Amino acid sequence: MFTGLIMGMGRIEAAENRGAETRFRIKTLFDLPEIELGESIAVNGVCLTVETFGDNWFTAYASRETMSVTSLGELRIGSKANLERAMAMGDRFGGHIVSGHVDALADVLEVRPAGESNIYKLGFDAAHGKYVIPKGSIALDGISLTVNDCGPTWLEVNIIPETQKATTIAEWTAGRKVNMETDVIGKYVERMVQPWVAEESEPKKTGITMDYLREHGF
Repeated sequence: MFTGLIMGMGRIEAAENRGAETRFRIKTLFDLPEIELGESIAVNGVCLTVETFGDNWFTAYASRETMSVTSLGELRIGSKANLERAMAMGDRFGGHIVSGHVDALADVLEVRPAGESNIYKLGFDAAHGKYVIPKGSIALDGISLTVNDCGPTWLEVNIIPETQKATTIAEWTAGRKVNMETDVIGKYVERMVQPWVAEESEPKKTGITMDYLREHGF
């Protein structure tokens, strides 16, 4: 698992395309010691496995499935990407639980200044709206962020100067596609309550209410 706290950025040095699959060679733009064969590194929020490595570089393979559901296909030679190693037992936990499994692609709709920060508005498919809540956690291109405001198909995040400096987010403009991973806790809660949700005879009724959750121990 990851935390969404970006360690630094990497630069794409090679992207070997084989049909719908791609093998990336990534140069880290910060010191990344003791890379290990087979370890997991999140590249723009996508969990990839190290195949080969050297002094501050590594290669990783992205399958057809990974390329089809993420924005990795938009990376070119020279592109920068956010990097984070998988969390080790005992590491400081400063972000939120991030699996590196992208749920959807979000589109940057608007960027506007707010003091020294920037506010980014992103749009996404309505199917994922139920997992996005105000002041909840979201991972965008691997960055752990807090949702300032949201609706069924959009969200806004406030990006402070340090995050703009340390990640690729400073390069985001309207129209850019971003990997989005919603908070895994919401998905688990949804799955856990399913066995207790009775089928409703009237479509207008909702299966879950606050009284229903209290009655069943939630």
